[in-house]
Amino acid sequence: MWTSTQYRNVVRGSAWYDLIVTAAFATPWSFAALHGALTALSQALDLPGELPAFAPAHMLMANLLGSVVCVWAVLRIRDPQALYGRYDAVARLLFAAWQGYALAHGASSLLVVFLVFELAWGVAQVLPVRTPSRASPLPQG
Repeated sequence: MWTSTQYRNVVRGSAWYDLIVTAAFATPWSFAALHGALTALSQALDLPGELPAFAPAHMLMANLLGSVVCVWAVLRIRDPQALYGRYDAVARLLFAAWQGYALAHGASSLLVVFLVFELAWGVAQVLPVRTPSRASPLPQG
């Protein structure tokens, strides 16, 4: 169980993670560089699964994802509300489901790293938050 301050820090931390991990998805040029690096890493480690070249429509989807996630991350960094953390937990569990689906259908096993983080942040943000006590102290006397 989180205190409200701890939970705000979790929401902000997950947002920083998102910004760092997805910033390269936001433009065609940065994503092309990231895709090349991930492809090289996958080949160097001889990992199973496929990381195919992206056609323009695939690139568009990656760039839209990166743009939206970066904006969502900045909002949570600036204002880490508990409600945003709950919505983010749902989004992460959806992302994890689709990443699992992709892995089951032959996507590069590099995706497992991202899946683990999605699940970890999702679980962290779904845990209960302790509500502050409103009881006033007993009168002295």
